[in-house]
Amino acid sequence: MVGQSPLEPRAGRTPVLLEPFVHQVGGHVSVMKYDEHTVCKPLVSQELSFYQSLPLAMRQFTPQYKGIVSVHVKKDNLGNPQLLASPSLQPEGCGRRDGAIDPSLAIWHKCTWAAGGDRALVTWSHSQLSKSFKDSCPGKPLLGPELQYRTDPLPEDANGNQAERNSSNPWGLRCHRQHLSRLAARHSENKLHQFLLLENVVSKYNYPCILDLKMGTRQHGDDASEEKKARHIKKCEQSTSASLGVRVCGMQVYQADKGHFLCRDKYYGRKLSPEGFRQTLQQFLCNGNQLRAELLEPIVQRLKALLAVIRKQSSYRFYSSSLLIIYDGQEPKNAAPSDNHLHFQKPNRTNPSRVDVRMIDFAHTTFKGSNGNHTTYDGPDHGYIFGLENLIKILQNISEGK
Repeated sequence: MVGQSPLEPRAGRTPVLLEPFVHQVGGHVSVMKYDEHTVCKPLVSQELSFYQSLPLAMRQFTPQYKGIVSVHVKKDNLGNPQLLASPSLQPEGCGRRDGAIDPSLAIWHKCTWAAGGDRALVTWSHSQLSKSFKDSCPGKPLLGPELQYRTDPLPEDANGNQAERNSSNPWGLRCHRQHLSRLAARHSENKLHQFLLLENVVSKYNYPCILDLKMGTRQHGDDASEEKKARHIKKCEQSTSASLGVRVCGMQVYQADKGHFLCRDKYYGRKLSPEGFRQTLQQFLCNGNQLRAELLEPIVQRLKALLAVIRKQSSYRFYSSSLLIIYDGQEPKNAAPSDNHLHFQKPNRTNPSRVDVRMIDFAHTTFKGSNGNHTTYDGPDHGYIFGLENLIKILQNISEGK
């Protein structure tokens, strides 16, 4: 599908080199950073249809839709593929007058392609990345010390099962490498691809803690083949999607005691029992020193507000969509000093924590009047509602110490 970018190219501007979005914690489609406040992802007509006809009541719970941009694959001087979008917004202080791609941005591609395979994702340490950025762009550090990810083996879940180890953090780099590989193999450099421009919903957070939850009791879209349908049904039956209407699809939570993000991926989430799911929610709210209990009430209140909106959306089915719960891992300045023991931090009503709840990923969302929709449903999405109700109940139980 071809669309018009909301931004008109201006003479003399070079394309934007799309970077991996380092805070992508789930999904399989690569999300890329366009600028500080904007991310982009491959355009799917069904998702575009959703954003273009989004009910007013839902807009506070979804990323802002910013338009469409054209993207093409181009190889750098080393022969590595990279994605370029037009028009360009050169990073302040890092522009190249000769029009060449700045090496401070190209380091991402050297990182993900140098060794090949998933091991490339952990080849570059945080200090190596920071040094490379610093050397390429003096005075403009692009990778802060908060962007550290733990890449050691995942611990066992509540059932004693280890998560699969066929993925590495950060998840976004893995998705980015795979997406580039597919595009480079299937299309010429002159092929234009259309990408959605969306609000970066974590841009205002210093240490964004993100929980990606796959919502609903059904994950396959109406257009799924019988094989894909059976595969998704099996995943739901073998995970908390069937029993709770929600499962963990990815997570990162800042550990203040160690100075890095603790990450979980979709393979970890698929193996959780209902009790393991509850423990993971509690872990998401724990900064290594204490449970951030002051976050529970605002999260629950926002989830209840979303629930009220979803109950009124007749004909909508949000198959395979996700729900992000977000908060800042940087605690309020007047938070109680921590010791080395986990404890509850009492709610602080004078300094409410910034939390957010956003729905994302609508490639398989269907509703009356949507493009290519051949099935019309009556009433709200009860599978999604079931998941929201259970999520709220579990968080309330955690708040009450149950």
